[in-house]
Amino acid sequence: MPVGRFQIEIHLPGAQSLKDKRAVLRALKDRLRHDFNISIAEIDHLDKWQRAAIGVAAIGPDSVYLTGLLERAAAEAERVLAAEVAVIGEIEIIA
Repeated sequence: MPVGRFQIEIHLPGAQSLKDKRAVLRALKDRLRHDFNISIAEIDHLDKWQRAAIGVAAIGPDSVYLTGLLERAAAEAERVLAAEVAVIGEIEIIA
């Protein structure tokens, strides 16, 4: 079974505390988990107010399915993070 993954680097210029940052990340993580049934976690910049790195991963029956799923998840992440500066990395499929 192949595994797919991508990373999102986020800059949160309006965050004035870790609480502000966590609210944005919680909304993103909840939406992606619910809509796409994927794994998502904060992986870097844990103690910085205005930066975050999110890792997204999924497992599926084939690479075509995973690519489509992760592309849709990345598009939804861009929509949810429209007010923030987000850079979404390349989707990688590991067979």
